[in-house]
Amino acid sequence: MDLVFLHGVAAAGKLTVARALAARLHYGVFHNHLVVDALTAVFPFGSPPFVDLRERFWLATFARAAAADVSLVFTFAPEVTVQPGFPERARRSVEDEGGRVHFVELVLDPAEQERRIGLPSRHEVGKLTDLETLRRLRRSAVEVERPPVDLRIDTGTAPPEEAADRIIAALDLRPVPAWEPFPS
Repeated sequence: MDLVFLHGVAAAGKLTVARALAARLHYGVFHNHLVVDALTAVFPFGSPPFVDLRERFWLATFARAAAADVSLVFTFAPEVTVQPGFPERARRSVEDEGGRVHFVELVLDPAEQERRIGLPSRHEVGKLTDLETLRRLRRSAVEVERPPVDLRIDTGTAPPEEAADRIIAALDLRPVPAWEPFPS
């Protein structure tokens, strides 16, 4: 089981690259907003129940996927409400079940990030879309824990398909049989 842990700043292309990987490898895409959107329907973002349940759901999903030998791509944006040590807990949850974790950082130039932040595709799920909020977050002096980096790709120079191909080659990932999430 392989967990491709894509991380980076807002608008770095995490979900887009995850989808390109999934198209090539048939891995599931467990993107950040699946859990965030579900929990913010019940709890305010960043509240103690939200923070606790979000991490529990992430880690339980990783562990169950590893135990079932189901590879997946996870997207993650480091931010202040994530408890310190999460990347290492994610690694342990997978490796304890016999899987492997590959930390891939997606980076891009701040000017390109600003250009992308308001793109219509960012409205698909609850993503950051406001340029002033992005700038305010950049100015804040709050340090956040960054996951490890096994591979770094500049998505400002590598289109999603190229980024996916580079990840597959660098991490020696292999496709799995395609599967349908719902019965036909």
